[in-house]
Amino acid sequence: MSGTTSPEAVKKLLENMQGDLRGLSLECRKKFPPVKEAAESGIIKVKTIAARNTDVLAALKENSSEVVQPFLMGCGTKEPKITQLCLAAIQRLMSHEVVSEAAAGNIINMLWQLMENSLEELKLLQTVLVLLTTNTVVHDEVLSKAIVLCFRLHFTKDNITNNTAAATVRQVVTVVFERVVAEDERYKDVTEQPATVQGNSNRRSVSTLKPCAKDAYMLFQDLCQLVNADAPYWLVGMTEMTRTFGLELLESVLNDFPQVFLQHQEFSFLLKERVCPLVIKLFSPNIKFRQGSSSSSSPAPVEKPYFPICMRLLRVVSVLIKQFYSLLVTECEIFLSLLVKFLDADKPQWLRAVAVESIHRLCVQPQLLRSFCQFYDMKQHSTKVFRDIVNALGSFIQSLFLVPNTGNTSATTNQTGGNTPGGTASAQTNPGILGMGGGATVLPAFEYRGTWIPILNVTVQGSAKATYLEMLDKVEPPTIPEGYAMSVAFHCLLDLVRGITTMIEGELGQAETDGQTMAETTSSPAQSSDQQSVSDQTDKELVSRAVWEEMVNACWCGLLAALSLLLDASTDEAATENILKAELTMAALCGRLGLVTSRDAFITAICKGSLPPHYALTVLNSTTAALSNKTYSIQGQNVQMISPSSESHQQVVAVGQPLALQPQGTVMLTSKNIQCMRTLLNLAHCHGAVLGTSWQLALATLQHLVWILGLKPGVGGALKPGRAVEGPSTVLTTAVMTDLPVISNILSRLFESSQYLDDVSLHHLINALCSLSLEAMDMAYGNNKEPSLFAVAKLLETGLVNMHRIEILWRPLTGHLLEVCQHPNSRMREWGAEALTSLIKAGLTFNHDPPLSQNQRLQLLLLNPLKELSNINHPDIRIKQLECVLQILQSQGDSLGPGWPLVLGVMGAIRSDQGESLIRTAFQCLQLVVTDFLPTMPCTCLQIVVEVAGSFGLHNQELNISLTSIGLLWNISDYFFQRGEIIEKELNKEEAVLQKQAEEKGVMLNRPFHPAPPFDCLWLCLYAKLGELCVDPRPAVRKSAGQTLFSTIGAHGTLLQHSTWHTVIWKVLFHLLDRVRESSTTADKEKIESGGGNILIHHSRDTAEKQWAETWVLTLAGVARIFNTRRYLLQPLGDFSKAWDVLLDHIQSAALSKNNEVSLAALKSFQEILQIVSPVRDSEKPDTPPAINVSVPVVIGAMTATSLGRSFMRTDSIGERIGRYNASEPPIITDEIEDLNLWWAAWNTWYRIGSESTKPPITCDKLTFIPSQPFLTALIQIFPALYQHIKTGFSMDDLQKLGVILHGAVSVPISSDASPFILPSYTEAVLTSLQEAVLTALDVLQKAICVGSENMQIMYPAIFDQLLAFVEFSCKPPQYGQLETKHIANAKYNQIQLFAPAEWVALNYVPFAERSLEVVVDLYQKTACHKAVVNEKVLQNIIKTLRIPLSLKYSCPSESTWKLAVSSLLKVLSIGLPVARQHASSGKFDSMWPELANTFEDFLFTKSIPPDNLSIQEFQRNESIDVEVVQLISTEILPYANFIPKEFVGQIMTMLNKGSIHSQSSSFTEAEIDIRMREEFSKICFETLLQFSFSNKVATPQEGYISRMALSVLLKRSQDVLHRYIEDERLSGKCPLPRQQVTEIIFVLKAVSTLIDSLKKTQPENVDANTWAQVIALYPTLVECISCSSSEVCSALKEALVPFKDFMHPPASKVQNGES
Repeated sequence: MSGTTSPEAVKKLLENMQGDLRGLSLECRKKFPPVKEAAESGIIKVKTIAARNTDVLAALKENSSEVVQPFLMGCGTKEPKITQLCLAAIQRLMSHEVVSEAAAGNIINMLWQLMENSLEELKLLQTVLVLLTTNTVVHDEVLSKAIVLCFRLHFTKDNITNNTAAATVRQVVTVVFERVVAEDERYKDVTEQPATVQGNSNRRSVSTLKPCAKDAYMLFQDLCQLVNADAPYWLVGMTEMTRTFGLELLESVLNDFPQVFLQHQEFSFLLKERVCPLVIKLFSPNIKFRQGSSSSSSPAPVEKPYFPICMRLLRVVSVLIKQFYSLLVTECEIFLSLLVKFLDADKPQWLRAVAVESIHRLCVQPQLLRSFCQFYDMKQHSTKVFRDIVNALGSFIQSLFLVPNTGNTSATTNQTGGNTPGGTASAQTNPGILGMGGGATVLPAFEYRGTWIPILNVTVQGSAKATYLEMLDKVEPPTIPEGYAMSVAFHCLLDLVRGITTMIEGELGQAETDGQTMAETTSSPAQSSDQQSVSDQTDKELVSRAVWEEMVNACWCGLLAALSLLLDASTDEAATENILKAELTMAALCGRLGLVTSRDAFITAICKGSLPPHYALTVLNSTTAALSNKTYSIQGQNVQMISPSSESHQQVVAVGQPLALQPQGTVMLTSKNIQCMRTLLNLAHCHGAVLGTSWQLALATLQHLVWILGLKPGVGGALKPGRAVEGPSTVLTTAVMTDLPVISNILSRLFESSQYLDDVSLHHLINALCSLSLEAMDMAYGNNKEPSLFAVAKLLETGLVNMHRIEILWRPLTGHLLEVCQHPNSRMREWGAEALTSLIKAGLTFNHDPPLSQNQRLQLLLLNPLKELSNINHPDIRIKQLECVLQILQSQGDSLGPGWPLVLGVMGAIRSDQGESLIRTAFQCLQLVVTDFLPTMPCTCLQIVVEVAGSFGLHNQELNISLTSIGLLWNISDYFFQRGEIIEKELNKEEAVLQKQAEEKGVMLNRPFHPAPPFDCLWLCLYAKLGELCVDPRPAVRKSAGQTLFSTIGAHGTLLQHSTWHTVIWKVLFHLLDRVRESSTTADKEKIESGGGNILIHHSRDTAEKQWAETWVLTLAGVARIFNTRRYLLQPLGDFSKAWDVLLDHIQSAALSKNNEVSLAALKSFQEILQIVSPVRDSEKPDTPPAINVSVPVVIGAMTATSLGRSFMRTDSIGERIGRYNASEPPIITDEIEDLNLWWAAWNTWYRIGSESTKPPITCDKLTFIPSQPFLTALIQIFPALYQHIKTGFSMDDLQKLGVILHGAVSVPISSDASPFILPSYTEAVLTSLQEAVLTALDVLQKAICVGSENMQIMYPAIFDQLLAFVEFSCKPPQYGQLETKHIANAKYNQIQLFAPAEWVALNYVPFAERSLEVVVDLYQKTACHKAVVNEKVLQNIIKTLRIPLSLKYSCPSESTWKLAVSSLLKVLSIGLPVARQHASSGKFDSMWPELANTFEDFLFTKSIPPDNLSIQEFQRNESIDVEVVQLISTEILPYANFIPKEFVGQIMTMLNKGSIHSQSSSFTEAEIDIRMREEFSKICFETLLQFSFSNKVATPQEGYISRMALSVLLKRSQDVLHRYIEDERLSGKCPLPRQQVTEIIFVLKAVSTLIDSLKKTQPENVDANTWAQVIALYPTLVECISCSSSEVCSALKEALVPFKDFMHPPASKVQNGES
């Protein structure tokens, strides 16, 4: 304004005014003088004002009427030039605001006249505008006149004027309302008295309004009147008016000045009362009109909708709704319903387009939509406006697809026609897009069931820029381009979704932060007002939430229907992206508000979009079934949810296998599917927290997609593109190949982000994965097809990223994975196990807070599933489980603590039938534990380690493992030994705790071996385990376990409490012995061909029985050794004697077992417990003391026992004690058994063993068991030592028993195949060790008797009997039952046939018998005079026994026998005969004499023939023996004939007699005959005979008679021989006689000469005359022999005849001869 008030401006104004006035006067000079005068007076007036007033402008304004007058008159001339000048001048005045109200009125009146004359129309308009805009002087009627003037000009014939007038009207209307705004602004600080508004509020009562407001009110009211075609109240003088212009004016006012209507009740009243009814009325033709309905059907002709009015009405409605919604709630409800109706398919295309644009304007205003929802949808009886809008959009979109648009028919026939001419060509050159159907299109478009609708770029996101609502100049409805309505509707939906979600999410966020701050303030001490505000807050929040939920509930169905359809139809990536984004934001919003159904529906839609069409996925189908059965009723029309069509023209990017039970060919994935998939991933990733149960949908879909794309799980559960090998049917384009790693990455990130979910959401995720996995498991049943591992892999991933809160999800997670691990499909199982073990390992290594070491519960929780895996029998799972254990041990072994029982339990749960590799792996774990972790585990777990190690020993899969595990048990025992004190302390502490707990509960403490202290229990468990292994079916295991058991008891037994030994003996050792005995006695005797593989089995172990024998041996020896070495500990125990009996019983049953090895070993053990060390030959000394001979288990192959290298030797009392045994001096036995009972028990056992084992078998078949020589030897060798302890009570009965056993033992034959090893060759005279032992036993006895008391000496005869029985063996080997034995010489041991039963060979008993004989002689020499010996006729027995070999003589098995017998007889007789003579009177020896006589007789005149090969020297030696016997008779017997029974002497004489004649052999060759005749013998017999015959000592005639008898017999025999010889000689003639006869005759001749010699020597009185007569009677016969031819006979004859010279006496008287 300063521009017009500055002095320069004023000066210029004055000059210009004067100039104008001058100009005016000039123009009017001629024609219009009055004007000229007025002008001139005007100049003077101006000058005067200027001169008089300082404030020129004010003065001008006061006088403006006069100043303006000349110009008004000028206008009145109606001369164009003058008029123009005047108007210009008036405008100048106006612009300087020097026009008063009155002047203005005048000006307007003048302008009106000009207007009526149609002069200077544009200038007029300009002037009016300047007048009204510069200031507010124009009011009321003047103003209305000015306005009417402009309206009138608008309706002239001139187009320019019309338009200018229209613009001016618009501006004027604006000015009027601007004045109101300014006026309000001026008065806003003045507090107004509220005007009392009458109830009826007459529309004319505007008295309360201020001036400007009043003008505006009148103007607006008249505009309404005009539009409604009624007469105006204020705008007087209007001639015509168009509705379109009126509506435009109304719209602009409403749009530009809403505050006027909102602040002034009067204006609000106008809106309600005038505008709304008007709009509704004007809409009616549009509402009633149906396109295509013929007029005949309706009674009245329907007015057609008129585009300009309709469009403007919609604009007005838009403004009304936008600006005055709060005032016009009800009216807006009507408008909105109308809008919705205009979208109907039967409305004209343009109407629908404009309606959509209007709706779009609403859709970009979320707050407005919120109000709709609040005021309509949420009110009880109101239309659901918001829902209807959304549904209407949906059905509108559907209708576009379903009804081919009029004017759009070309679209279906030629899609590319509308594009560039080269459209088709360009499409063909782009190979990335697959042309389908009619031709390729590159335009973004929707396509559905053949309807193709392009997408036009109609608006910028978030703004509703309308096209057709702005076409104010068009009268005819425009043609709507194809796709326009669709595009707008599409954007409506997008903006609607965007607006709602942004608004609600913002408010939600705000509410949450407010809630938090509120919570914080309330947590501090708060005033009551705060409390109040909090409750307000919550109420407010509840209200808001209700609105949000209602909004979503109202719109989701329609949105989803429309979006799903569009998604299916979209061929444009950007459009698809937008649709998906809308679905995603809606899903997330629903999720946030907890609206499950709607959330799931949106997610389902995205899921369906991700999968190929018609893909069979139950989760989705069930959800959509529920939806698709709903039809949404939109104002009476049914809108069906359209299910996606399959033939959308999309680029196929992947072909794969569907994940289904039955193979169904292949399915194709399009780029859109992949896009949807990415949206789904995005949704899950960003909004996982609100997905809740719909995780199931999302994950199921992802699983199927992953399957189709061929992604396979890798380490940690991440999915990686599988190799092309996976399936020939999976085809991926390069496009998707590059996408796969990204998808895979997003997938992993998705599950990584689960760590940010809250616990509840996380549980939803886990549950969803579990149920997916269950489905996958169901599908994988019954076939070994590749299963879907998606769920399992993702469970693993989720578990791994949520380790920090693993407790809350561990149970459901592992519980499910355990089920997976039991699945029959191997791949499925494998992954289940992989996932489970990875989780357990990760859980243990994770840095928990608090750490696991302080959170034992968590540690056990983590380890528990590992234990659960043990219930699953699939070996692959168990391998995984054990590998996991191994890794845990390697990484976490030191910190397992209370987890040890679980871990050990896993190893121990492996069963024998579970395959070698499993057992091997489990065992590796155990080895690791034993070598590295025993010190780190709680001592209470040591027992479990023992159990587990033992259980591996019992596994029968792999021998090496069993053996090594026994080695481990030894190592464990070693560990116990070294750390004994520590372990004991810890266990006692633990025991105290348990004891206390048990007492509190009032139960007994229950653990194995309970009363023993806990540390001892640990040992007992170890022993018991080893004990079990000692009866394992495999011999090697038994052996190793046995050695280890006895070594540990030996080496570490000293640690046990004294009382515990009782348990060791009874529960461990005797229990073991019982089991071994039982197994051994029932073992199979079948031969085992080979030991598995190529191992050959030695024949001594080729049956189960033989293998068990070894075990029995080992066990018995071990127990015996413990009894021996620990006797000082055992003897104080109360029931030692009972234990001793049990042990003896075991020894007895072992000794009597039908197995040589066992029986022999039993005796060795017997010896050991009796503390006898068997006499060991040097060759047989063991290298190591038996007690420490632990063989380290042999480890074959790679499984080396790491810790077996430790030395097993222990320097302990045992070692020392055994050392003593091996020493050369006898052991010093300190703890001798004092208790006689024990010794007698031992004797009884010995006797039972002996009598049973030596008793001959009753039947004799091939399989008869016969005890072996070493066994019998050992048995007999025990006796001497045993005897030392029991000799005081040893009775005759016992001796009898002993005798039976000794006899039996010696009689046992040996098997021919063993004989070469036991027997000396036949010719050597050596005793077997058994025979030596027997003699030693007797020797010990006789020595004991010798020094013993009188009552012991009565045993002598018994010993003699025993020995003599043995002597008889020389000629009569003993029979062993019915068993046939062969003589040793005939046994065929050179050809031992492997399978033929062994023959039995009688031993060569000769040396034994001969040694026995020597003993007899020695003993007899000592005891001959002993009373018992005399009484018991020992001498007679000796003679009787000797008679046997003597009578056999050459027939004896051995020549030495009879020779020894003779010498023995001579020795015995030399001692015995004097004794016999001494006791002659007692008659004790009476029966001996005949025996002796018979013996002599049998020996000297034996019936056996000397062998042919006997040499002459031998013969002579033998003869000398005979001579010795005769000499004994002549010296020891005959001289004492008076003390000797007569019969005996007679027998002797007869015998001598016989010897002197008969003793000639008949079997020699002629050359030897002269010696072979026993000449020496005959001679001595003869001599002795004669000596005793004719000796003067002959006591009785009886004896003499015998001699004489003998002589006469001899002589008679000689006579006979000579006669026969002569006879034969005569007959034979020249032939020589047989040598035999010649020899005989020579002998007779010699005998005759000897006889005569003898007779001569004897006293004459002793010789009977008769004898002489017989001698002389031989002479003639001798003479007759002279003629014989043999020179030998001649020489002998010579010698015989010579002595006859002594008989050449002169003859005496006959009488004398006759008398004698």
